[in-house]
Amino acid sequence: MNFGNLRALHRRIALLFVLGVSGLALAADVPEVGSKAPAFELTAVTKGGKKETVKLSDYQGKKNVVLAFYPKAMTPGCTTECKALSKETAKFAELNTVVFGISTDTDSDQDKFIAKESLEIPLLADPEKKLTNALGALTSKGRANRYTYVIDKQGNIAKVFTMVKPQTHTEEVVKFLETLK
Repeated sequence: MNFGNLRALHRRIALLFVLGVSGLALAADVPEVGSKAPAFELTAVTKGGKKETVKLSDYQGKKNVVLAFYPKAMTPGCTTECKALSKETAKFAELNTVVFGISTDTDSDQDKFIAKESLEIPLLADPEKKLTNALGALTSKGRANRYTYVIDKQGNIAKVFTMVKPQTHTEEVVKFLETLK
């Protein structure tokens, strides 16, 4: 028996175990439906380069809030998702909902993304990764997972989408919001 190969096998098994456990820890950090959403205050960038500070409390009692996390501005899947969400801004308004795209990019990167792709939804910048981490959406690489959180008018998490397909996700979000009427 070759003990070198056995040691290598043990190291691989140990590494897989550690990776599996850390993956479970990240998933466990996703808040449960019905729990209070974490308060946040972030810079939102809108079309035309306008920047403003947005707080979750600005919408409490008034509107539902959708936070659509994506990994990186100006990448194919993120572009597809943000364009699809942008096409439905009138529908979201009808459903008394404000939608934000959000990533760990800077506000400057978000501004370039909006300008390049003519996005209609505001994009939140979370370069310090505070909200991304608080919602369990932060990957081990420091980017956001493609997760979407629906926060109801009372500030509670009403739905968490963790299996997001950029091409069809907007329809899923709209259907869910229709159940909140």
